[in-house]
Amino acid sequence: MQILGIEKVSMVDFPNKIATTVFTGGCNFRCPFCHNSGIVKQEYSVVDINEFFEYLESRKKLLDAVVVSGGEPTLQNDLPEFIAKIKAMGYLVKLDTNGSNPFMLKNLLEKKLVDYVAMDIKNNFEDYDKITGIKNINTENIKKSLELLHQFNTPYELRTTLVNEFHKEANIEKLAQDLTGEHILYLQKFVDTDTCFEHGLSEVDKMTAVYFTGILKKTIDNVLLRGY
Repeated sequence: MQILGIEKVSMVDFPNKIATTVFTGGCNFRCPFCHNSGIVKQEYSVVDINEFFEYLESRKKLLDAVVVSGGEPTLQNDLPEFIAKIKAMGYLVKLDTNGSNPFMLKNLLEKKLVDYVAMDIKNNFEDYDKITGIKNINTENIKKSLELLHQFNTPYELRTTLVNEFHKEANIEKLAQDLTGEHILYLQKFVDTDTCFEHGLSEVDKMTAVYFTGILKKTIDNVLLRGY
């Protein structure tokens, strides 16, 4: 298990829980707006797993959960064993994923290893290759992951980071159709930082973001802004 970073205490990554967030190295996407480029490109030192579990052991009375984020955690072959060890300590587990590995996701859900899933929906499916930096991307895997979340009834949220260069009204109209019947989608504010893959990208302003929520609410039960 390759962990390249830890946020020891987070009040926002797991709904209504105090959590530790771990960041796994590597990703199969190259989204230009990603603010974890160092994690994705595996530029940081690997965290000692034993020290991580020692930390969890010492914080049992203070922490509720562990968030496994990235990069893309489902690329780690030993992810189920890693999470099982966390669960055995009494912690809840949240998984952050881009949804591209439904096979691993199914494994985790079948074994009841995750208590909450946050899945990124980068854009409408037709335009996924433009925003992920991957040509001929297999969006069917994303759709399969969505189906698995429905099938296993695991609490989850969908989230889309709004970037002005990639999210126009036409994209949002298509996204509304792609996610018809979904329960909840968060529209997140993009923040340009020096750790992003590319620079010069811009946020969608709040007025436009609110307008986008109106479009999406026609087909999605709850559409909320995050970071605005």
